[in-house]
Formats: sequence, C-alpha cells, structure tokens
Amino acid sequence: MAVPPSTSVPRTQDRMTHDVWLPTEIVELRARARKAVENRLAPEAREIGRREESADSFPWQAFRGLAEEGLFAVPFSRAAGTIEGIEYGAGLEHPMLGTCTVTEEIAYHSSSMAGVYDGQCILVPSTLSSATDELRARLIPELVTGRTAFSFATTEPDTSSDLTAERMRTVAEETADGFVVNGRKRWITNSVVAGWVSVLCRAGATDRATMLLVDLHSPGVRIGRPDRKMGHRGQITADIVFEDVAVPRANLLGVAGGGLGVALAALVRGRIGIGAAGVGVAQAALDLAVARLRSREVFGRPLGAMQHWQFTMAQRATEIECARSLYQKAATLLDRGDRSAEPEAAMAKAYGTRLAVDLVRDAVQVHGALGFASEVGETGESVRLEELYRDAKILEIFEGANELQQWIIARQLIGRDITG
Repeated sequence: MAVPPSTSVPRTQDRMTHDVWLPTEIVELRARARKAVENRLAPEAREIGRREESADSFPWQAFRGLAEEGLFAVPFSRAAGTIEGIEYGAGLEHPMLGTCTVTEEIAYHSSSMAGVYDGQCILVPSTLSSATDELRARLIPELVTGRTAFSFATTEPDTSSDLTAERMRTVAEETADGFVVNGRKRWITNSVVAGWVSVLCRAGATDRATMLLVDLHSPGVRIGRPDRKMGHRGQITADIVFEDVAVPRANLLGVAGGGLGVALAALVRGRIGIGAAGVGVAQAALDLAVARLRSREVFGRPLGAMQHWQFTMAQRATEIECARSLYQKAATLLDRGDRSAEPEAAMAKAYGTRLAVDLVRDAVQVHGALGFASEVGETGESVRLEELYRDAKILEIFEGANELQQWIIARQLIGRDITG
C-alpha cells in the first residue's frame, strides 16, 4: 500500500520560525493560502509532477481552484475594479510580500505550479500596471478568476539573460494603427493554453525595445509543441512564433521604445517570487529529511542520532530562515515603493534557489535508495524526492541565471565602472 503523501509530514517551520516582524495580514494570508493549497493542489500535485507535458495536461483544475480561493487576487488592490459589482483585488497593504508568501506555500507541494503562479500573478500583473485603464479593466478579471491563463515572453532561442535589443530577433515595426510583430519566443510558460502574452520586442531597426500585450488568438500567431523537460512538468512551456501579427496601439505596455524597463521591473519581482519558491521547495525537503532522520534506524539507533546529520540539518534550517528573510525583505521594499530593491531581489533569488538544490540533494541522501526512487514497485512507497530533485534545478536557471544574479550584486557592491 502506498504511503500517505508528504502532506502528512510535520512542518518544522511551525515550531522553528517566529513571525516577529511579519505583518498580521500576511500571517493570516499564509494560513489561508496553506489551507487552499492543501485542498485544491496537494491532492493532484504528484500527478502534475510526473505526467508528460501537453496542452491537454495543463493543470486547469488546480489552477482554477487556487483562483477560486482568491489567491490570484493577492497582487491587486481593491481599487483595481469589480466583477459583477464585487471588488476583485485582495487590497493588501503588502501585495508583493503576500504574493511571494503564497508562492512559497504553492512550491511546498508543487514547484512547477509555483512557476505557473509566478507568471500569472507576478510577471504579468507587473506588466499590466503599464497597460491602459481600459485594457486592465478588461483583462484583470480574466486573470484573477483563472478563466484565462497569461504568458510573459522575453526569452528567445539566442537570448535569455541578455535582453539587449541588438540581441533580440523578435521585432515590432510601428505602423499607423499600431505594430506588426515578427519573431520567435522560447520557453514561454502557459503558452499552450494562454489567451494573452506580454512580449518584449526590438523596436524596428532601433537599439530599443517595446513591450506589447498580444492576443494569442490573433492571425499569424503559432504556438509550438510543448517542450519535454526534466522537471517542472506542470509548468508547460512552448515556443510562440509571430508572423506579421498586427497589434493595436492600445496594447502598448508603457511607451514605444521603453519596453526594457517594463520587462526588467517585472523580472525583479519575478526573481523574488522564484526565491520564495526555492524556500518552499527547501522547506519541503527539510521536513521530509527530518521525518526520515527520526524514523529510520541504523545500527540500532535513529539515523538522526548521527552528529553529521544533526549538524547538516541545523545548518540547513538556519539557511532556510535566512532565505525566507531575504525574499520577505526584498518584497517589502517593493511594497514600500523602493525601486532600489534590485540587489536584495538578486540575493533572494540566488540564495533561495541554490539552497533548494542543496537541501533536496541532502534529503535524497538521507533517504538513500528510497529518495532516488519515484516509487517502490512492490509496496508503492514514494517520498516525492525524485520529483523535487528534478524540479529544483530549473530554479537556479530561469528568470535570470544565478550567475547573472551574482553579477547584479557585484555591480552594486564594487561599482559598474569596474564590473561593467
């Protein structure tokens, strides 16, 4: 008989972490988010993590379930608008901190769904802040309710971390009515099911970039086959190809030629979110490891009696506390309107995601062959570490590779005149 899912493993966070500075609204949101995730996502999280990517395998049930619980409303103020007379924004004083807190709770059960949430509720809402009031009023209800999935597209086959216009091959030529887009974007989350995409393009023959909101049902848009990835299988990605796609001027995000600023502002927020996802994965791995250290006997005593694992897990618990504090600080800076949070965002992303990989590897070692297996054939035992291991690595890569984050920190530390 299969062992119960990891939701039955005690959370060490509940007895090791003290919310000394965290706002009451965020403590309350975390409790609501945890319950929503356990009810709407956890029961199908393992299936999401193992099935092959396809348009038909997009996790709509969990996606819309989280939306119905109000988690997609967290980034928005109550002043954002109404649905059938009901305000649809959560109206938090700390919306970025709240969104990252929800991201951590989702990642605890499914890192790939945290990636989906990051795109839907961090990257795209950031770009929509530069949209017209009419466009926001039309699309935010679609996003908040989960009726429509959204995508964010900056990466191309030959450019990802480097978003300079000269590297970009997707071009938006300005016309009398708006823009005509040609090019290809790669690794685009939700693209196989999305209705809209925020896309960064080179502005004609210039060295500047423009950000546009493109209806993915427009003539000339083609979505490629879903990518087959090692992990994050619930975060389905595919190419988007644009062939003479007409985009109305009303769909311009910000100003023509100012798209890089729109994209980078979104990515700073997204990096904090991915840092929070790393904390969620690390916390899940720690909890599994601690439970195993308490229950597994080796040479007549619990595995946890070995000083090596005592010291290793003590160090990892300390690092999780540091990583959580980093993303909370970076998010709070943005909520306060401080746009100088870039070094903290880079630190949160690089530290939290590196920790996720390291801690999952430790947890696999603690479990031995059971940690390496997706399932024991005879008994059905599974501790999901194989999935966590596959998922964790991409956190160090997307939304700015960790090497880029270290460069961002170094530029602030040493000075751009030296680092470039």
